[in-house]
Amino acid sequence: MDTRLARQFFSPRMLVAFLMGFACGMPLLLTSTVLQAWMTDQGVDLATIGFFSLVGLPYTLKFLWAPVFDRFTPPFLGRRRGWLLIIQLLLILALVGLGSTDPAQTPWLVALAAFFVTLFSASQDTVVDAYRREDLTDNQLGLGSSLYVNGYRLGMLLAGSGGLILADHVSFSHVYLLMAASLLLGAATTLLCREPPLTQGTPGTFKEAVVEPFVDYFSRDKALWLLLFILLYKIGDQMASTLTTPFYLSLGFSKSQIGAVAKLAGVSAAITGGLLGGVILLRIGIIRSLWLFGILQAAGILSFTALALIGNSLPGLTLAIVVEQLTSGMGTSAYVAYMASITNKRFTATQYALLSSCMGIPRVIIAAPAGILAEVAGWPLFFLGCALAAIPGLLMLPVISKQYQRDAQ
Repeated sequence: MDTRLARQFFSPRMLVAFLMGFACGMPLLLTSTVLQAWMTDQGVDLATIGFFSLVGLPYTLKFLWAPVFDRFTPPFLGRRRGWLLIIQLLLILALVGLGSTDPAQTPWLVALAAFFVTLFSASQDTVVDAYRREDLTDNQLGLGSSLYVNGYRLGMLLAGSGGLILADHVSFSHVYLLMAASLLLGAATTLLCREPPLTQGTPGTFKEAVVEPFVDYFSRDKALWLLLFILLYKIGDQMASTLTTPFYLSLGFSKSQIGAVAKLAGVSAAITGGLLGGVILLRIGIIRSLWLFGILQAAGILSFTALALIGNSLPGLTLAIVVEQLTSGMGTSAYVAYMASITNKRFTATQYALLSSCMGIPRVIIAAPAGILAEVAGWPLFFLGCALAAIPGLLMLPVISKQYQRDAQ
């Protein structure tokens, strides 16, 4: 790593991106995996637990209130840091409140507290995404986004795996209190980091904050192409990931083998891929990275095809997960950096919230038919189809590249 690259990698801005990612990733599993475990432990029926998935709606609908964060500026710390501190303190209080509930006696109160956790968590995501876009230059967005994603993964790992391990030794109420305390790191980061400059001003009215972000985005050339590209670029990777656990089980791997390899090798490979992708992004830029990582991402899916043909082989399972997670992590770093780069800094919170909501649409749509396709075609052909599904997104890159260059002028 040369001196210039090392300065970029270890700069305060990159540390802030990583720590903010950690703060955003931490709450996600506390209202899903960990909460489900707590409710199961308390004897709550499966039907009630299933309905609790609805508390995650704020993550999908966050663009509806994102204009508030663009339009109004708190009287302290500035537009981004002021909102971040308010939201982070409310999130900590919501987690403390959730930990104080009783799933067996008052499930409705648990649902209300969990809803507020996801509401403030989704709001934190929105403001952090806006902060990262406004604080980093286009050239720094790739590395900054990869560090953010890796911080996010570590936050999820600590809350999910760490929370469940802790629950074997202390009560779930204490687990939530400890997780709430860990979010003080995010609040400290907000207090110590700098406020991004307002290079393009702020919306003058609330109507302007609500309407103009959409008018601004859809008035640009190839706006629908850009949106279609965001929907398609990772669709093959998303198709493959929806059925990996049933695939591993069908090959005869035990749950312990799957858990150990997926958690240890998989998470390590994803983090390495994100960091490697960020470094390469600094070298070759966003568009060339989208080409390179998109091809590698599609090729990585074929490791599952190879595993399906090999059968029950623990080294084969490890290699398949490492290759797929490594290439997927690289693709995600370029994908997230590209989405951030095409937002207008005047409406960053709203536009990025809209684009990131669109990013999750393919995963929801393709989850149902993926199982049918796998049953009809068999695992080798299914994963081959997932790799081929990446081609439409790659074919759009010449148009995306030209528009990106025009917008940069």
